[in-house]
Amino acid sequence: MARSLAKNVIKIIVDEIVRECERRGAAVTEPLVLFMVKAVAQDPRNQFEYGQLLSSQDVQKLKELCVERLTEKCSPALDTIKMQLNFDGSYTPRQDFLEEIHQALESQLVQITREITDARAMTREELETVYHQVVFYTLLCSAMGSPADTNAVHEATAALQSVFPQTDLVSFLDLSKRDKEQRLQELAALVTGVRLFMGASSREEEQFDIFQSMPALTETLEVASKSIKKELSLTETLVWKYTAVLEDATRPDPECRQQDVSIVLLRQALYNVRQHQAFLRVLQNDADLCVSHVETLRTELSAQMKLLRETVQSRAAVLKSVVYPLLKDLSKLWRELQDEAALLNKLDDITLSLQPFITSQATMFPETYLDSLVETAELKTDEQRLAETGHERMDPAQMETQEWLTSETTTNLTGLPLQYNGFCGYTLVHRDGLLLPDDVIAGVMTTSKHFPELLKLLNLHQQPLCVHPKSEVQSEESLQEMAITRSDSGTQTDIHPIIANIDRLYQWNEWEHRRKAIKLADLRTKATHSTQTDLSYMRRESSTQTWLPKEASTQTGKGDGSSVPRPLTYLAGLSGPKNAPLISFNLTRPVDE
Repeated sequence: MARSLAKNVIKIIVDEIVRECERRGAAVTEPLVLFMVKAVAQDPRNQFEYGQLLSSQDVQKLKELCVERLTEKCSPALDTIKMQLNFDGSYTPRQDFLEEIHQALESQLVQITREITDARAMTREELETVYHQVVFYTLLCSAMGSPADTNAVHEATAALQSVFPQTDLVSFLDLSKRDKEQRLQELAALVTGVRLFMGASSREEEQFDIFQSMPALTETLEVASKSIKKELSLTETLVWKYTAVLEDATRPDPECRQQDVSIVLLRQALYNVRQHQAFLRVLQNDADLCVSHVETLRTELSAQMKLLRETVQSRAAVLKSVVYPLLKDLSKLWRELQDEAALLNKLDDITLSLQPFITSQATMFPETYLDSLVETAELKTDEQRLAETGHERMDPAQMETQEWLTSETTTNLTGLPLQYNGFCGYTLVHRDGLLLPDDVIAGVMTTSKHFPELLKLLNLHQQPLCVHPKSEVQSEESLQEMAITRSDSGTQTDIHPIIANIDRLYQWNEWEHRRKAIKLADLRTKATHSTQTDLSYMRRESSTQTWLPKEASTQTGKGDGSSVPRPLTYLAGLSGPKNAPLISFNLTRPVDE
């Protein structure tokens, strides 16, 4: 209950500060205000006691301090904090960004996929409409042209007809929704592979060059990589200049110091360009990794294209089981190249978004004025400073309770994450906030509370924000008690330690089972037959030779008769005396009987 009440109070304070800043003409965001509230509250100079309820006077004081710092004009410290929040909000690791790209593509395909899978086409016009939707689906998946580009649509249609003729659309519509989606993905991969192969076959070069088929990738590689390197080079030069001037201005000997320069502004400018340098190095590492992956994919794509050419050109007819896997591999490499191009564009956009946050230090210290300050100081690069102290080694015998890592006994020592990002904590505290690359650690938490922009720069933002400064003089035992080592760990276990025996095609719907039963029962009355129509694929002309009919006549005889009564006569008196008279009786049956 108390925690929720505290959150509500903080939310009210943040909203009031945002409104006050807007009234004064300063556009601020809630994350920026919330960060500033925490930074002001934990600054020891403001005398806010941790764990105590704030009075109305304390709340008013907190709001005034936050508004004052948020509305400062030309403040490198404020720009550094804004830069940190901007980078945290726009930059994502490589794997997360690739997942975002894939999710964005899937969201674009949701509508057209639903229209295709839910189609119930019956007429010829409806089938043609569904077929055109499949063509658009392949265009969106391959990113090889827009549906508004007529040439791209023609190429995609021709490629689709070679692997999926329009006559197969009827059987496609009879599939289940899941099978349709899988079939669409397979068709998109095949069409992409066919279009890439046809584009390479139209050229006479023996070795396929992806940069000729993808000019946008070439432009992205040149622009993104060079722009980040150029920006990083300029920022590193500013870092060396500010470090040299601030180092000269904070010398222990007052007579050697420069008295006409503001150490506070120099320190803020140094923190600003140091943070910009750190972010640019992260972007440069990702860009170099992208360029390396592009070169690898370019080699693999050329080899795959060569293998496909040899497979297709050496035979008059090629089996689907041979050429389809090659086309799918070609499409997979193409999609990976598209991902690298999108990532390079994202890195270039982030680089451009950081530039407005380094203008304040350039306004305070123009190049000519900064060069005049450097004339009296010794300009050194970070590598030169590390080389000067590289021969110095710590004696492990002086602190036997600690574990020492050396370059002779530790592999990839330079790649290990160093505390405070490798900056010298001792110099930071005892030289009035000077940032020098080293590894000495002392009292950094106290100094960082005075300069909140250091929390992100020195990787202290994961430290507790409520830690109070202790005495600078502490025993070694108390320091060891306060030091708590934490590390991230994880374990992975099998979801199913034994065979799960999961039927992926299981259907629980009763009506789905009925539909399948009716379909199977109906197959018993069917007969397989083929028909050739005008729309049949690869229709050919056929001819038949016959004998012409000839004129002929035949005369035949025909016997005919009718069934009539047989004549019958009976003579009486034949067996009597010789002179007895004969009497004749007509026994014939009448015809009309």
